[in-house]
Amino acid sequence: MTTQITSTPSAARPLKVARRRAGGSSTANVARPGFGWALPAALFFAVFAIVPLIMVAVLSFTTWNGLGSPQFVGMDNWSRLLDDPVMLKSIWVTLLLTVLGILIQTPLSVLLGVWAAGYQRNRAVLSVIYFIPLLLSGTAVSVLWRALLDPNFGIPADAGWLFGDGNLFGKQTTAIGVLAFVSTWQFTPFHTLIYQGAARAVPQVLYQAAEIDGAGRYRQFFHITLPQLRNSMITSMILMTVGGLTTFETVLILTQGGPGTDTTISAYYMYEKAFKEFDFGTGAAIALTLVVASTVISLVVVRVSGYDKMRSTMEGVS
Repeated sequence: MTTQITSTPSAARPLKVARRRAGGSSTANVARPGFGWALPAALFFAVFAIVPLIMVAVLSFTTWNGLGSPQFVGMDNWSRLLDDPVMLKSIWVTLLLTVLGILIQTPLSVLLGVWAAGYQRNRAVLSVIYFIPLLLSGTAVSVLWRALLDPNFGIPADAGWLFGDGNLFGKQTTAIGVLAFVSTWQFTPFHTLIYQGAARAVPQVLYQAAEIDGAGRYRQFFHITLPQLRNSMITSMILMTVGGLTTFETVLILTQGGPGTDTTISAYYMYEKAFKEFDFGTGAAIALTLVVASTVISLVVVRVSGYDKMRSTMEGVS
């Protein structure tokens, strides 16, 4: 008599399939977080951002010296700003410093970020040293360079062959050059971090395929690395633009808007109007102008560059 043995895998297979289906259905039925999870952050943003912005907008249509109650004056503050030569000049200086920051910091940040993303010898040590400015506040950086570039006791006093009379803050061109240099020294490491992370996210198979095709290091950089850094570059440029339009402490400590009003940027002019002349209505109008300008420029960059429709450049991600 022959005994027939029935295999158990066929019987166990439906059980595994049922478990797999049950697991899949339970995963699919997991509810997404509701608005309640974002409510604390939304309230915080509303109290400390939206409400103050509305108050500034209302204040821009009033006259107020900090005492008593604001008096409604309509569009007087705005009309006076349009005819104010210092305000118009401050807009030009602000845009100049912003453009200089983008043109200088972007190539430096890209090159340093791509280099820091590699595995060279002593790369980590050099990167840590270079990123030290990120640990310092803007005020500390400005005080440091004000002391180093002091015409009487700083480096220019001992290097007249390079700095001439040593007073770098006495002319508009040199003063703007100092502001651009200090901003570059302070903020380039931050943007370098952005490009470093983006460069490390580039799929290595692209470089391997390029090597097989005979592409050298420079061709790989211009035809693979730079195109893959496009979205990070747009993000970095938006941050540079907003930062350039709203910078304040660097001008306050280094030049105080001088010589004369040659380095008076819009944010510093807002400070002068509000806290030196006690014209808070005009100061609020300047502040609101900066907010609107930063928002509009950022939106234009996003729409023109197609950043709002970007897709991931990671391999296998659509």
